[in-house]
Amino acid sequence: MKKKLMAVALTLAMSMTAMLTGCGGNGGSESADADTIKIGVTMPYTGDMAAGAAIEDEGIKLAHSKRPTATIDGKEYQIELIPADNKGEKVEATNAATSLIDQGVCAILGSYSSTPSLGVSQIVKEAGVPAIGLSCTNPAVTAGNEYYFRVCFIDPYQGKVMANYAYNNLGARTAAVATEKGSDYSVGLAQYFTEEFQKLGGTVVEASYQTGDTDFNAQITNLKAGNPDVYFVPSNYTEAAMFVKQAKQAGVTQTILGGDLYGVPEFITLCGEEANGCQFSTYFDANSNLSDKTAEFVQEYRDANNGKDPAGCTALGYDGYNLLIDSIEKAGSTDPEDIKNALKEADFVGVTGPVKFDENNNPSKAAVIMEVKDNQFSYITEVAAE
Repeated sequence: MKKKLMAVALTLAMSMTAMLTGCGGNGGSESADADTIKIGVTMPYTGDMAAGAAIEDEGIKLAHSKRPTATIDGKEYQIELIPADNKGEKVEATNAATSLIDQGVCAILGSYSSTPSLGVSQIVKEAGVPAIGLSCTNPAVTAGNEYYFRVCFIDPYQGKVMANYAYNNLGARTAAVATEKGSDYSVGLAQYFTEEFQKLGGTVVEASYQTGDTDFNAQITNLKAGNPDVYFVPSNYTEAAMFVKQAKQAGVTQTILGGDLYGVPEFITLCGEEANGCQFSTYFDANSNLSDKTAEFVQEYRDANNGKDPAGCTALGYDGYNLLIDSIEKAGSTDPEDIKNALKEADFVGVTGPVKFDENNNPSKAAVIMEVKDNQFSYITEVAAE
């Protein structure tokens, strides 16, 4: 009997060790492999945002291929990435995050875009599992949530950048703003642009449409009647491409501005020749000089992709992964609470610039202004971080 009790105690001790090593704490469960660290990745792998998710996921996988392990107390652990499709929808994102936590991940990367990220937010907060958003720019994603961080700038800054660019660089005094009402991203960014443009002394004419709409002629007609100097159409690349195409075909010759989601190659594919002349804000370009790591990353990516330049979302995915591995190693633990605390104290320099988090877990990042020229993305300038 004594030997049997000793065997049971030893088995329990081994199980607890595996659980703590693999990814224990509030979000962890017993790991199948004590030498593996599980990290969840939630993206809209399917749906209207799939093209954007693919290039962001590419950055995570590239970073993982270069850094597939983490070292804790002198021991090397393999990093296992566990994907979960959120389809770009809040409810699906909630389900995806729940599934990842049930599988024992100690942290989550994602999501692409703000709407699914808002679905992730409450789940990670309740579970006490840290998450790093990559290109989710809506401030509500991390607000009041000590477990959700991000590596991109936020929409109040992005809206301010584009309003100042329209007013000061393009000389616009009247702006037409078209908002996608079904998108948290579009509604927020349109609001911040409008507030700043009016603050500068400009006038705004407005129109709105719903996510999934394909005919924008009524909105375009109403906006044209306001004789705007510039158009601002912050939307997912799918709807934005259709709106821009129809606007150009309806005779709009003024510059059309957008936000970071224009920086997906699919925007040019869907929009065609009409994409040329569009200008937008984004987080990164191969010609930018955001940190001393930027040039090396660009060259490595070009070497591996036949001279192709990395997209902004790819760079953010790359940075998000490396920031997380750094934080795990600095925490010396895979406990979610320890990782969260290490993220709070992060002083990270990535290929998209430095990351230090404020009280809302947002970094102060520079913006890059781009233009579509000859059916390619072309660098215009950088705007310093605030």
